[in-house]
Amino acid sequence: MKKIFYLLLLGFVFVKVQAQIINPVKWEPRIEKKSTSEYVLTFNGNIEAGWHVYSQFTPEDGPLPAEFIFHDNKSNYEFIGKATESETKREFNEIFGVDEIFFSDKVTFTQLIKQINPEKEIIQVELSYQVCKENCISETKYFEFDIKTLEAKEIQASDIANEKTTKADANTAVEKQPESNESDSSLYMIFFIAFLSGFAALLTPCVFPMIPMTVSFFTKQSKTKAKGIKNAIIYGISIILIYVFLGTVITLIFGADALNALSTNVWFNVIFFVLLVVFSLSFLGAFEIMLPNSWANKVDRQADKGGILGIVFMALALAIVSFSCTGPIIGTLLVEAASKGGIAPIVGMLGFSFALALPFMLFAMFPGWLNTLPKSGGWLNTVKVFLGFIELALAFKFLSNADLVLQLHWFEREIFLAIWIAIFGTLAFYLFGKITLPHDSPSSSISVGRLSVGLLILVFTIYLIPGLWGAPLKLISGFPPPMTYSESPYGVGGSNRESTSAIALPDGAHKGPHDIMAFTDYEKGLAYAKSVNKPILLDFTGFACVNCRKMEDYVWSDPRILSILNNEVVLISLYVDDKRELPIEEQYVSKETGKKIKSIGNKWSDFQITRYKANAQPYYIILDTKEKSLNQPVGYMPDITEYEQWLKYGIKQFQK
Repeated sequence: MKKIFYLLLLGFVFVKVQAQIINPVKWEPRIEKKSTSEYVLTFNGNIEAGWHVYSQFTPEDGPLPAEFIFHDNKSNYEFIGKATESETKREFNEIFGVDEIFFSDKVTFTQLIKQINPEKEIIQVELSYQVCKENCISETKYFEFDIKTLEAKEIQASDIANEKTTKADANTAVEKQPESNESDSSLYMIFFIAFLSGFAALLTPCVFPMIPMTVSFFTKQSKTKAKGIKNAIIYGISIILIYVFLGTVITLIFGADALNALSTNVWFNVIFFVLLVVFSLSFLGAFEIMLPNSWANKVDRQADKGGILGIVFMALALAIVSFSCTGPIIGTLLVEAASKGGIAPIVGMLGFSFALALPFMLFAMFPGWLNTLPKSGGWLNTVKVFLGFIELALAFKFLSNADLVLQLHWFEREIFLAIWIAIFGTLAFYLFGKITLPHDSPSSSISVGRLSVGLLILVFTIYLIPGLWGAPLKLISGFPPPMTYSESPYGVGGSNRESTSAIALPDGAHKGPHDIMAFTDYEKGLAYAKSVNKPILLDFTGFACVNCRKMEDYVWSDPRILSILNNEVVLISLYVDDKRELPIEEQYVSKETGKKIKSIGNKWSDFQITRYKANAQPYYIILDTKEKSLNQPVGYMPDITEYEQWLKYGIKQFQK
């Protein structure tokens, strides 16, 4: 009877997931001539129902974004503007803790180029992307565009010209074009954050006292109320233009996308960590960052001349005099905006300056409102110190990025959280008046507002503490290193008696999800399985595979499944999106697909396609030590009982 049951189960699984090469996206490339030397390259994709392709702008730590590599573009053609893409959808992914940006049904990428070398008539493009439904597939397609005949076609990897393509030559959309069409949400967010930063700068000792002084000057010096309002508006607009000019200069100097490409650069992150620490120490009162006094004196002399030009120089004087307070905020804002690339620095300065200028214009229009302003005092320095603590906390995000890129494990999740707990805990004590800093005014009591903010900071600090013991801390998802990048997957002081942590790991093995011993090299895993005479659970997976994480988090964590994976099989997990390059001598062109096998991920993807005629992940197979399949492969199977029965059937076949 049991045999009949297992045969029925096997038949069901076979019908449900047959080994096959899935190709849910059909591409139609096109080239159009726009002018004598300009051409538009278009990539139209028709996506099968239920599947979705991820955008170029899907955030880091999420699924794999679409990525273009234009071969042999150096000195032959240049890019005009940024690659655009058709309308996207956005949904929050709880597994990765980020917003996914993706396409359904149809996708279109468009790139405008200018031909530089008339003799170079062929453009070859490599497109990598991830497409998901219940399973995920990492695909690479190759296209060829003929400038002379205006023909476009899909080609094999072996047809790509064998010329060196470096990162500098590659137009990788994920790094280089974040502003073109990420539903404009990133630019809106930059503007909103910059706007709030402008209001924060407004509440500092360098700026706030200047509001009544400046407004009074305009109202007293102007012959009519209308004239005073007009001058104040010109003053406000001048402030906006000055800061937007600063953002424009940053963009022009570094390029619209160069800083964004540096966002994962180690030195970029380390340098800005140091800068933000310096800014924060300045706000905390260790020293003041000031521009030369001679600059302010020269600008003041120009402002005294009056007229529109004088008003403009008054706005410039405000920017220079208040730099000790606004400089660190502007610096932090420009770092964040520049890391987004494109026109983000300009948008950031627009939001910042608009918030800074708005009160001057409004109070000039309604001078009576000045009576409602709180008096200057020690609370202004409290705001400045508060911002200093926030900047200090943000600084460690950059240091964390550098450590993650190098995979040094010097600055793991526990260290990051311990530092944040210390910073925000100290801030709470400061707001409660238990700690004073050099520029604080003596006070025998604290205001209700300061007490309220202190309580919020204390609550946030207490919220962070369980993170040391493995709590996910979704409120700050994306700031600390991921759960897997920690001293212990179970948090400080955590343990798992059933794990492999106390067992010496064999060569090539590591602790995978839930401390399951796993191999990422097929040959080493196979050799170990032979030595212990256990069946192999071959797991084709991906770092950016959503359903792979779901299987690991919700199915593999079940005690029944975990016991099997720890004790009855040898797990070999092959990551098809591992971007690490193979040694040159190990690179080859696949006989099955014609694709260039350049990375470790390419190798395992080709292995899956060549041997098992499948290209979707997750994909599970149980093998014996002679590499013979013991049951039919399965893909995404969220039913724990069904997955357990599938595992047991394969193990039973091995034991016969």
